[in-house]
Amino acid sequence: MIKTFTNGILRENPTLRLVLGTCPTLAITTAALNGVGMGIAATLVLVCSNAAISLLRKVIPEQVRIPAYITIIAGFVTVVQMLVKAYAQSIDETLGIYLPLIVVNCIILGRAEMFASKNPVLPSVLDGLGMGIGFTAALVTMGAIRELIGAGTLFGITVTAGSIEPMVLFILPPGGFFVFGMLIALANKLSGGGNKKEFGCMGCAGCPSAKTCSEANGGGGNE
Repeated sequence: MIKTFTNGILRENPTLRLVLGTCPTLAITTAALNGVGMGIAATLVLVCSNAAISLLRKVIPEQVRIPAYITIIAGFVTVVQMLVKAYAQSIDETLGIYLPLIVVNCIILGRAEMFASKNPVLPSVLDGLGMGIGFTAALVTMGAIRELIGAGTLFGITVTAGSIEPMVLFILPPGGFFVFGMLIALANKLSGGGNKKEFGCMGCAGCPSAKTCSEANGGGGNE
């Protein structure tokens, strides 16, 4: 149970390790508060849809499972969107079209297909919660970095106070791609993604291309 919950936070972080949901990640992370809003909304939908799909997994026919999953997810997204419009209008205006587009977010549909449809309710809820926390953490971290460097503020509060000139590039798309790439590299390093032994690598001797590979033959070229 604990592993199911913690997997989505770092080792299988949906944004930084699985590289899912990149469109809202790059679009709304110009400020840390945006990341909080999108992350909480997505987490609520993830947990509720995973629970519902797990409960109905033996009832939904195999032939129509994807349309059924999307219908269930769309129902929860509609509820979340109505709550945001009622109680957090500023976040609703900031997130714009990306809030209803949670319906087709690869993270949510992916967890429904790969986990919730094959597991009981409690593990599915924990999986959705872990993935949601991982997604939220990635959004908030990325938004905080871009906001701090690009505007000199953090959660709307001025931090640099004119001592450092903000680099507006970081709140523009190029800055978003740069920060995203750096965070992916950091997540890979922390989770041991660069360790070949983790993936069962047998080295050059076990590679079918060893005979034509310059590295296997003592050269310095690429494999």
